[in-house]
Amino acid sequence: MKDVAARAGVGLKTVSRVVNGEPGVTPDTERRVQEAIDSLGFRRNDSARVLRKGRTASVGLVLEDLADPFYGPLSRAVEEVARAHGALLINGSSAEDPDREQELALALCARRVDGLIVIPAGDDHRYLEPEIRAGVATVFVDRPAGRIDADVVLSDSFGGARTGVAHLIAHGHRRIGFIGDRPRIHTATERLRGYRAAMADAGLDVAEEWVSLGPTDPGRVTGAALAMLSGPDPVTALFAGNNRVTVTAVRVLAGHERPVALVGFDDIELADLLGITVIAQDAAALGRTAAERLFRRLDGAELPPATVVIDTRLIARGSGEVPPAATDA
Repeated sequence: MKDVAARAGVGLKTVSRVVNGEPGVTPDTERRVQEAIDSLGFRRNDSARVLRKGRTASVGLVLEDLADPFYGPLSRAVEEVARAHGALLINGSSAEDPDREQELALALCARRVDGLIVIPAGDDHRYLEPEIRAGVATVFVDRPAGRIDADVVLSDSFGGARTGVAHLIAHGHRRIGFIGDRPRIHTATERLRGYRAAMADAGLDVAEEWVSLGPTDPGRVTGAALAMLSGPDPVTALFAGNNRVTVTAVRVLAGHERPVALVGFDDIELADLLGITVIAQDAAALGRTAAERLFRRLDGAELPPATVVIDTRLIARGSGEVPPAATDA
C-alpha cells in the first residue's frame, strides 16, 4: 500500500478507501490510485484484513451432490446474493454422508467463513452449536436441521406430492405407485406423506407393493418400477419422488407395452420436449431466500429461528394426463 500511495501521490488512507470501495475520494484521485494498483500488481492481503475486521467476507455452502442438476440454480442464486454483499462462496458436497457433511461444515468453519448454508445429510446438527454461538450464521435448506433450532428454507414437498397424485387421480387412476428416496431423508418422507394424503382424500387404499423407498440408483428404481408394473393388478400410474427417479422411470416406461401415466417431483432437463408432467420446485428461490436470510443475520439482524416454505407448482405436459387403459379403469 505504501508503494501504491507513493506512486499515486496520495496518503495510505486514500489507498485504503479506494481498495475497500469507501466514499470520500475524487474520481481523478481514484483513477490515479487504480492506475498505480494496476501497474504495481497490488493485491489486498485478505489474511491481514480478517485479523483487523474479524470477518472473512466468505460463506460456505454444503450441498448433497454437486452433480445433481437441482443444485445448480440453488448454488448460483446463493452465489449471486453473496457477490452482491461482497462475499466469496465456497461450496462442497457431502455425498449424502452425515459424517462427510460434518467434516466439511467444520472444515469451512475452521477457515473462518462468516456463515454456512447447509443441505443436511444427517439428522443431528448439535455439532454446529459451538460455531453458531461463536457467530457463524447458519441456514439449512431443503431439509430441516436435526436437534437444534435454526433457520430453515424448504420446498412444499408434502403439498407438491399431494397435488401431483391428486392430478393422476383426477385423470382416472386408482392404482398409483410411489417410488422415492431413502426413508431417512426428510423430503422423501414428506412426499410419501403427500402421496398417502391424496390417496386418502379420494378414498383409495394403498397396497404395500405400490410404495418403494430406497437409493435412487437406476438399478434399484428400475426393479421397483417393473415390480409395480407387473402382476395381475399392476399400477396404471407412477409418481416419482425426485428428478433421479423420474429419469429412470421415463426410460422404463419408454419400453413398456402399455401406456402408464407419470408425474415426477422436480423438473428435469428436456422434460418439456419429452412431455413429462412434473411438480416443479423453485431451486433458485430456495437458494436466494436462504442466502438473504443468512446475510440479514450477518448484518446484525436479531431474528428468531424461522422456517420458510417455498411453493411448488404443477406443470402439465402430457405424461400425467394419460388415462388408464379401458381394461385397467
